[in-house]
Order: sequence, then C-alpha cells, then structure tokens
Amino acid sequence: MIVLPAVDIQYGRAVQLVRGVAESEQVFGDPLEVAKGWRAAGAEWLHLVDLDAAFSRGSNAEAIGQIVAEAGLKVELTGGIRDDASLERALATGCERVNIGTAAVEKPDWCDEVIANFGERIAIALDVRGESLATRGWTATTGDLWTTLDRLNQVGCVRLVVTDTDCDGTLTGTNLALLAKVIARTPAAVVASGGVASLADLEALAAMDPAPEGVIIGSALYLERFTLPQALRAARGESTK
Repeated sequence: MIVLPAVDIQYGRAVQLVRGVAESEQVFGDPLEVAKGWRAAGAEWLHLVDLDAAFSRGSNAEAIGQIVAEAGLKVELTGGIRDDASLERALATGCERVNIGTAAVEKPDWCDEVIANFGERIAIALDVRGESLATRGWTATTGDLWTTLDRLNQVGCVRLVVTDTDCDGTLTGTNLALLAKVIARTPAAVVASGGVASLADLEALAAMDPAPEGVIIGSALYLERFTLPQALRAARGESTK
C-alpha cells in the first residue's frame, strides 16, 4: 500500500480534527515545514486538505501552492473543489490529483463529466456516515453510499478515497468491514482513510485481499503512535520491529 501522510490546513496552520469538527483541532505548525518533514521521513505522497475551502469560509491557496511547488512530494489535493473554477485552480497547482467529495453527491452530472475529462487526475472522496455520505466539510449528510458508488462505477471512476467519518481523527481503528464492502463492489482503486491508530491497523489493511491501494494517516503520525518509516514498512507487509 501507498502511505499518504495527511496535512490538513486551517487558517494557515497544519491541524488535525476529530470527526471533521472544526472546533476540535490540534495544531501542528507550519504546513510546508510539516510536509517537508514527511518527505524527509520517507514519504512519496501527501494528502493535502484545505479545510477552510471545505467549510466554505476561505482558502489556503497560497500555502497549498507552496507545498505543491516546494515539498518534493506527489500531492493528492482536496477541499472545496465543487465547480469548474475551483477544479481549474486545484489542477493548476501542479498536484498529482484532486479529490472531489461534495460535488459527487450534489452535482453528479458535473462530477461525471470531470471524471470523463480528467481520468487519473480525479479521485472521488466517499465520506461515509452510516449508509449515507457526509458533505460540505462533513456538516451535512445526504445521498446513499451504494447508489453513488454504482453510478461512479458506470462512469468509469478510477479511484475512490473512502473515509468512515465516525472514525476519522479518533484513533479508534479502521472500519475494515466498510472497506471490504466497497472494494468488493467497485473496480476502482480504493484509498483507505480514517481511524488508523496503530501499526496493527496498517498490518490488517495490508493483509486484506484485495488490499486498498493506499492509506491516509493523520493523527497517529502527529501524536507519534508510530513513525512514518514504521508505517511504510507495515504497508509493504514487512516487519516493523
């Protein structure tokens, strides 16, 4: 599996939230320096989130541009990408790909067109709350997970980022059952997100058959539950001792 350390930006700072709640943040400093730190520790990818754009209250475009240009990492960018203008700005940063979440539910025709036009540069974020999808920075819940997934399969979506919102930022473990159901129902590559708390969680993900293509890790790395080199070894199925 590919390991993608997460850098979530809120008001210009790198933070981690619990279940996506804006007031729950822990602050971890300058996002560019954090990103460079993950590169130095062995990361090749970065999951970069503009939380202010996701919550429709602003933008961290300058910080994001710096990170994409200077961190030396492949970047998966998400947060507030809901129309042609925001998609064009995101792609223009030079990021490897963008994640579209809310628009996949609220603007399905537009989303389907974007998938057709940009292919590998588009991943769809399925932020799962029960059997529904969380949108608008997880402040709303709408749509049916399985209906949306079937539609995305039909239009040729190549990659999904699947998050159990009840697990995200909680350090309570991953929802393996949800991931297994999604993987079984789609030909798209699946990136797992939310709840990774230990190397055992990563080992369990890597042992799935088939396993997710990648895993996004946030709080567990920031709170030093394990190191990034250990995570990279676990994701490859290697010993972490």
